[in-house]
Amino acid sequence: MRLELGALSALAAMTYGAPTVSAQTAVWDSGARPVIVTFSYTAELVQNADGGARRGATFPGAAGVQLTLLLRRLVGWRGARIFVFALGTHGGAPGDLVGDVQGVSNLEAPAAMRLEELWLQQNLLGNRLSWLVGRYDLNTEFYRLQSGALFVNSSFGIGPEFAQSGRAGPSIFPNTAVGTRVDFKPSPNVVWRAAVLDGVPVGRPEGGTRLFAPGDGVLLVGEMALLSRPDTVGEPRQRRFRIGRGPARSYRGKVALGAWYFTARFPDLVATLPNGASVQHRGSGGAYLIGDQTVWSPRRGRPGTLAAFAQLGLGDGRVNQIGGYLGGGLTFTAPFPSRAQDVLGLAVAAARNGSRYELAQMAAGDPAAGETTMELTYLAELGSWLSLQPDVQYVIHPGGKRSTRNAVVLGLRVAVSH
Repeated sequence: MRLELGALSALAAMTYGAPTVSAQTAVWDSGARPVIVTFSYTAELVQNADGGARRGATFPGAAGVQLTLLLRRLVGWRGARIFVFALGTHGGAPGDLVGDVQGVSNLEAPAAMRLEELWLQQNLLGNRLSWLVGRYDLNTEFYRLQSGALFVNSSFGIGPEFAQSGRAGPSIFPNTAVGTRVDFKPSPNVVWRAAVLDGVPVGRPEGGTRLFAPGDGVLLVGEMALLSRPDTVGEPRQRRFRIGRGPARSYRGKVALGAWYFTARFPDLVATLPNGASVQHRGSGGAYLIGDQTVWSPRRGRPGTLAAFAQLGLGDGRVNQIGGYLGGGLTFTAPFPSRAQDVLGLAVAAARNGSRYELAQMAAGDPAAGETTMELTYLAELGSWLSLQPDVQYVIHPGGKRSTRNAVVLGLRVAVSH
């Protein structure tokens, strides 16, 4: 057994109305041992310095252990691997202080120990075809951009129009679901992928655990991605595992178009039947378009790159608060000659309320407005196992409500891995 140096990445989450904790650790090299174990811990001191719901500070964190079993080396099963990800989260909820809808910290999650992922993957046709089955975080592959992963706000990991859909969100950090995913690579820089997952995460919102219960429906997700990079057909699927995404870029450009659809029934936010019950809609879906491009590199032999990314998402405003999302930003690797591993980032995330939600808020006497967050962050690599990331966010109309004062949120994140 070998312990690989890695680093935490999240997710997200990640991010999310929840976030994304996942990985970009190079444990898939051809000389890897049969069993690979990686540990990481990320924590962040978050202070709502002004505005929002109320002032205060909290300290969310996530500790993760990943176990990879390379079955070819263990039992001679070519192209197969088993992956296990156990996760423990702690701390308060920064969103309760800010009152925002997008999530100022992609580490925010209920305090608990959980099995985040457990899956078997089989690669075929020289790794051009990949099939996965088990408990799976779809944001490790879908709706994912390298540059966006630098930022702390959840929306830069996965747009809120998707992250806050369904009964309890899609299968992302911190609540994942069971299902299957297929990837196909028809040419070196084109990837088609699709997934079918339980419509409700394993950890159900009402408590307890059940798989594919009546009424859950399923979540269908598809994505086509075009990339500019060397052919990586010989490399198995990589995983993010670090808050500090790191300066190494596996592609110079990416454009991806995706769509998602829940098959269950969902109540309308406003419309009711004559008996007062909410109108039920069969199905709920949306689509997204994302892009990431290195726009400048220095002369050969000198560090530093400038990359730009953008996200556009359309959700279902009939049954969800967020009907649309637009985000984007810039990242600058090696902003100082002596700090070749550091990354500076500036980004903006704008979540637009759906028309039904705005009608409901108007009827309640609390007019709605879109929530926009600006984030400035700096990732400092202090060693192969340690990174430090100061962060500041300015949230306009937290929660998508005009009645809540704009918030100033300060953060300091620390990530360690081994």
